Amino acid sequence: MEIILKEDIANLGYKNDIVNVKSGYGRNFLIPTGKAVIASPSAKKMLAEELKQRAHKLEKIKKDAEELAEKLKGVKLTIATKVSSTGTIFGSVGNIQLAEELEKLGYKVDRKIIYIKDAVKEVGSYVATVKLHKEVAVELPFEVIAEETNQ
Repeated sequence: MEIILKEDIANLGYKNDIVNVKSGYGRNFLIPTGKAVIASPSAKKMLAEELKQRAHKLEKIKKDAEELAEKLKGVKLTIATKVSSTGTIFGSVGNIQLAEELEKLGYKVDRKIIYIKDAVKEVGSYVATVKLHKEVAVELPFEVIAEETNQ
C-alpha cells in the first residue's frame, strides 16, 4: 500500500515522503491516527504543489542559517564560572550558559540547538556544535575559566 506521511515516523520516513507499507499497518494505524493518507493520484498532485511552494520558504530558511553560521565561525566564547581549588566546576556548563553568552554578543541562538558532546565539569577548552538547520552546523569553540572572586 502506497501512502503519504503527514509527520515524521521513526524507521519509516519523514513528513511528505511517499512510502510503501503493509496494508494492515496503513489501514489500521497510520491513516486512522492521521499520520498518513493514501497516495492517490490527486493526493500526489497536491503534495507536489505543496512541496514546490514550500521549497522557496525552505531555501530562505537554509540561506538565513548559512548566514548565521558564517557570522558564528569566528566567535570564541569565554565562560567564567565558580570553581573549586582543584579546578572542578560547581555544577556544570551547558547549552544554557552558551546561549546566554551568545546573546550577550548579539547572536540570538536557541539553546535547544546547541549540543555539547560531554558534560563540562572542569576548567579548559571545549567545542560545542550549533545545528542551525538539518544541513547547516557550525563548531563553536569555548573556554571555561575560573570566576574572579573578591575576598
